[in-house]
Amino acid sequence: MEFSRITYTVEKRIAIVSLNWPEVQNALDDKMVSELTQAFVQTQRDAAVKAVILRAEGDSFCSGMHRSYLQRIAKYDFNQNLQDSTELMKLFQQIYTLRKPVIALVQGEALASGCGLATICDFVIAARETATFGYTETTVGFIPAIVLIFLVRRIGEGRARELVLRGNTIDAEEALKLGLISKVVPSIDLEKTGLQLANELITNNSGTSMGLIKELLARVYGMETGDALDYASHLNALTRMTDDCKRGIDAFLNSKPLTW
Repeated sequence: MEFSRITYTVEKRIAIVSLNWPEVQNALDDKMVSELTQAFVQTQRDAAVKAVILRAEGDSFCSGMHRSYLQRIAKYDFNQNLQDSTELMKLFQQIYTLRKPVIALVQGEALASGCGLATICDFVIAARETATFGYTETTVGFIPAIVLIFLVRRIGEGRARELVLRGNTIDAEEALKLGLISKVVPSIDLEKTGLQLANELITNNSGTSMGLIKELLARVYGMETGDALDYASHLNALTRMTDDCKRGIDAFLNSKPLTW
């Protein structure tokens, strides 16, 4: 699969998806959105992949929408804008519901839709010296409509309201306090920390279990309590019948080492 905006590699069960348009701070356009979507569809299909790292080349993670892209969509009619918005929604949904853990590594700016790209990942590790986050859409007359659905789930409505209404930027330490990101590390340790986490997940945990947990989290939010519990009970029963669960129980009962 050939890409011009990103790179995609797989090594030791880790897929590494890299935004690779550093001359424009890895800004998003329709081509970037399309290539990212294709890459994450590929990670889902590839049985050799058990975890994914989303990273970026250059000094910034993703600065939001590219200027030329903004100029184009400003001239779109409603149907064109709806189609374009739907493509971004599909990308975010693909990453969020991917049945494999996704780790974002953020250096420099993660702004607007670029901040959204980080928000939908399972883990976000940020460079202490350089990483900044912001839903800056209101400053240019936009709204962070699609990502807001995921942001509220991540940090709660009150904190989400403040971030999106102010449209300000925050540093990595403040993002950590808000629960927007998972960990802050020195810039020099960003890649190493991401790989260590990916390898921990790959080695210690069942891929089937992690995938089913992500499915549960994606589906039960917003359900009535009874419906959520009913769904969870059925998924629990299904999990017990998987090969991974049977292997895990056997290893536990017989005190045998198990490497996933």
